[in-house]
Amino acid sequence: MKKALFLSLIIFGSFLSADALMNAVLSDDRDPKNVLRDDARNPYETLSFFKITDEMEVIELSPGGGWYTEILANYLYKSGGLIAAHFDEDTTSNFLKKIRKNFEKKMNSNSIYQNVEIVDLSSELSEPNSVDAVLTFRNLHNWLGPMMDNIFANSYEALKPGGIFGVVEHRAKPGTSLQEMKRTGYVTEQYAVEEAEKHGFILFAKSEINANSKDTKNYSKGVWTLPPTLRLKEKNKEDYLAIGESDRMTLLFKKPSK
Repeated sequence: MKKALFLSLIIFGSFLSADALMNAVLSDDRDPKNVLRDDARNPYETLSFFKITDEMEVIELSPGGGWYTEILANYLYKSGGLIAAHFDEDTTSNFLKKIRKNFEKKMNSNSIYQNVEIVDLSSELSEPNSVDAVLTFRNLHNWLGPMMDNIFANSYEALKPGGIFGVVEHRAKPGTSLQEMKRTGYVTEQYAVEEAEKHGFILFAKSEINANSKDTKNYSKGVWTLPPTLRLKEKNKEDYLAIGESDRMTLLFKKPSK
């Protein structure tokens, strides 16, 4: 995977040694299991599309196990900063509490993470007008309803005028109901855009970087039927592996400049 990505950059005229983002993507500090997902998640292309530079102050919303955190912490280590807004520390869910504890353990496992600040997802995230970008990857379906309003409002407040709000999310077919979105884990692009605009964001650009035309979106266990979750385990596993990860929208919003 790393060799193929390197060769593709040579073809497009990039110079690896001068590219801090590519160095972060190719870092040996990353979990090899996470690297295997690069072809499906396109981290270099996605973060480039979001215009993330290495001196930015960035918030990553709900980082889960830290798939993107591995890259962002490395990339922002010298000149920028990273805030990880994880599940609330006082959550009553043992499952969510375990995920946060595992994330904290990961952040203590390598000096590359020493500058990562962990805050509660439901908090104010950061001082008003203090960060350059807020990013979230495959999380909107978990927030549908009042929780999304709270997170979007706090994200808007934390961003500097002109700041970036980058969203990657499983994309539902147009016209999918809210109830079906909650059941399947797929969110319509219209819903995502309307929710962001409701809180003051302006849609600046969108990309098909993370699109997957093989994804039919009609599975009994929703998006979790596909890899990496494979909720049906061995049932039709090869078929779902052939489809790959979900079809995703990639949306770049901005907070208006004063």
